[in-house]
Amino acid sequence: MDLDERRILINDLCSRLPYGIIVHIIRKNITEQLFCIDARSQEVWLNDAASYVDIDEIKPYLRPMSSMTEEERKYYNSLSILIADSECDVYEEMDWLNSHHFDYRGLIEKGIALEAPSDMYKIE
Repeated sequence: MDLDERRILINDLCSRLPYGIIVHIIRKNITEQLFCIDARSQEVWLNDAASYVDIDEIKPYLRPMSSMTEEERKYYNSLSILIADSECDVYEEMDWLNSHHFDYRGLIEKGIALEAPSDMYKIE
């Protein structure tokens, strides 16, 4: 992973921390929940801070934008209209995308994230 990819991944993961992002640990071939990120050392803490690994050793599980359900698509489209009409800000849109684990940055295509199985995240 090059420096730019590391930066993008750290920024993306930081914005997803409140929503319980799940990552694949490459070296151990296991899946864990991300707990915390130390941007300075580029280490990620896993499973309630019981262990940590370098950012290069993980790939987050994200949902492709194409996996949006019809209900989610309607909500997202209405949110986009509200933003265009300045009735809410773009941060609300970003928070919604992050809380639903959508890959709006194209990390799956870049090879630094994995496509989440359809039942991985319980969205309410």
